[in-house]
Amino acid sequence: MAHPRAGTPALEEDLIDVDAVRRAYYDLAPDPANPDQRVVFGTSGHRGSSVNAAFNENHVLAMTQAIVDYRNAEGIDGPVFIGFDTHLLSIPAWRSALEVLVGNDIAVFTATGDAFTPTPAVSRAILAFNTTLDSVESGRADGIVVTPSHNPPADGGFKYNPPSGGPADGSITSVIAARANELLEAGLDGVRRVPFEEARRSPLVTDYSFIDTYVAALRDVVDMDAIKAAGFRIGADPLGGASVAYWGAIKDYYGLDGMTVVNPDTDPAFSFMTLDTDGKIRMDCSSASAMASLIAQRASYDIATGNDADADRHGIVTADAGLMNPNHYLAVAIDYLFTHRPGWAENTAVGKTLVSSSLIDRVVDGIGRDLIEVPVGFKYFVDGLADGTIGFGGEESAGASFLTFDGRPWSTDKDGILLDLLASEILAVTGKTPSQRYAELAERYGSSAYARIDAPANREQKARLAALSPEQVEATELAGEPITAILTEAPGNGAAIGGLKVTTENAWFAARPSGTEDVYKIYAESFLGAEHLAQVQAEAQRLVDSVLG
Repeated sequence: MAHPRAGTPALEEDLIDVDAVRRAYYDLAPDPANPDQRVVFGTSGHRGSSVNAAFNENHVLAMTQAIVDYRNAEGIDGPVFIGFDTHLLSIPAWRSALEVLVGNDIAVFTATGDAFTPTPAVSRAILAFNTTLDSVESGRADGIVVTPSHNPPADGGFKYNPPSGGPADGSITSVIAARANELLEAGLDGVRRVPFEEARRSPLVTDYSFIDTYVAALRDVVDMDAIKAAGFRIGADPLGGASVAYWGAIKDYYGLDGMTVVNPDTDPAFSFMTLDTDGKIRMDCSSASAMASLIAQRASYDIATGNDADADRHGIVTADAGLMNPNHYLAVAIDYLFTHRPGWAENTAVGKTLVSSSLIDRVVDGIGRDLIEVPVGFKYFVDGLADGTIGFGGEESAGASFLTFDGRPWSTDKDGILLDLLASEILAVTGKTPSQRYAELAERYGSSAYARIDAPANREQKARLAALSPEQVEATELAGEPITAILTEAPGNGAAIGGLKVTTENAWFAARPSGTEDVYKIYAESFLGAEHLAQVQAEAQRLVDSVLG
């Protein structure tokens, strides 16, 4: 049930105590014997709040040293590109990381003027640097992004991107997390650092204009000329995140006179936000509650867009339909790109997470492309985007990226700015909003009801869910239809789902444990309507609960 104030402006009582959260970063030391205070890399890095001793200076010092140790073991000897978003804890964490990197004689590229840097700009910079190398084994760069993404204002986050430019996979993050926890247990013995002032002045640190290089290259991946020629009104809302300056720069560089940066302010408390569905402040551009202010202004723009704090997610708002469901927009983007990118190879495939809408499967079949279905996590698209075998990789949580016009990798991490601009290109080229294009796709392929719900689960139950085998499911029907598949591995790459997916002819559900909360998530979809979806959800929860005991 939605919070009674969901979608309404935040009040003073909703705001974090900025000073207390900042002090806790330095004053509280995590207890490595407490599982909730250890370093844990989920699908997108380590996240937590300083006031809970889950994201503190010791964590960042240990994680950075662990990344240095990993680099040394793997022979990664190029620079580290580092960026940070607008969350309160991101700046102190960036400072801590810089102290350790310089303390270990690592060359660092950080934003000119210590500016906020979106995740896709860091990924783009890593790829651009590494493509200039004479050898793939010498001088390779990698990166760190300090962000908890769309999480509430009191949270901090820390991600590592290896030389591939995208999120590190589990084989890497498990090594980094284990080493970081060893360092915590040793009282940080083994961490080498220098004072921040010395680190920032070091010749090892280079000021790098992420924004200039990113903005200038956009014409290689989006038809910026078509957007300019259309001259329509674009509203870009960064939700107080790292894309604030980028949208202004895009407007100026490409002469988009009709563009408005809807809210150019940043505030560590994010006091300008409307409350999310659960009553918390959360910069989730896929949530109608968090995007309520922009949705209310939709009639003022031909296309309006949002991003989360590190700009790796997108939100598309149209005057005719409001905020688009992320799955609907992914289907529209795929259909458009694979019919408007003649420079892409004929065997270039589409990548989707297995909890994304099956409408995407139907669209991909309709355009005659191969579908690669993977577990939750953008890391599974990195190699395909890097070598061009995947033209578009997208996930249900409004994260995606795609290739340049000539089939080269643009970003191997999610790029919300890119997907926002694509919405304007679609309107400029087709004369139809993405929501109007979705209506056409639904007419052709069928419309569905899709939703995600959460159910309680303790640590032991979540572990059992993650280790399920198909043989443990005895049911033969789901919501009146025969079960056609029971999956615990993704069909696209054979990787473990970390849960379960059950399909029928017209519906499916997937259940997987949360990496940050004591719940498991049930994703479900039905092409037979909302009532059938509710039946699928109810039976899915009973089925999973019976397996979990």
